[in-house]
Amino acid sequence: MARGAKAIILDNAGADATVAAVQSAKDAGIPSFLIDREIKESGIAVSQIVSNNYQGAQLGAEEFVRLMGEEGQYAELLGREADTNAGIRSSGYHDIIDQYPDLEMVAQQTANWSQTEAFTVMETMLQAHPDIKGVISGNDTMAMGAWAALEAAGRTDVIVVGFDGSNDVRDSIKAGGIKATVLQPAFRQAQLAVEQADASLRTGTTGLDEK
Repeated sequence: MARGAKAIILDNAGADATVAAVQSAKDAGIPSFLIDREIKESGIAVSQIVSNNYQGAQLGAEEFVRLMGEEGQYAELLGREADTNAGIRSSGYHDIIDQYPDLEMVAQQTANWSQTEAFTVMETMLQAHPDIKGVISGNDTMAMGAWAALEAAGRTDVIVVGFDGSNDVRDSIKAGGIKATVLQPAFRQAQLAVEQADASLRTGTTGLDEK
């Protein structure tokens, strides 16, 4: 804002944390175009471009169930508690997984979207639950941390599924490590934000709904 930006394209910090900043930009006459996650207020950002995290999580859970053979102990790594996406993805996972009585969740803990934190959390989970057969993660970054901890413990038999379709997890899947991820079109989301910012600056409107 201090540099006189005409528009702001924002992969925002969280549903609550970003509201005041986007409001400040609006008050200064600067339109904001958000990608990847929603904020809890409508009408202050010009655009909120998000994928269907609930549907994506259901797809990931279906593959997780298949890979697990519909049975066994598993753990879940949650995203940051204040982040809307964390709750939505977890709900999508459980709406599928909870239909299978032989799949038992023995541990569930946040790792705050962090690879380093996920490594530590996974180490603790393994010590407490050595018979874990699978790990489903709220994002790929935590999945990578979990997989590193599993590798270090010699537990490459554990099935890990992530979410985002990151390059790191893609490479891990190709190498026979992590088993699956949900690919969301983050690249296209960013492009759409630029296209909408351009349209808004030129014509005064994106011609589309905010979400």
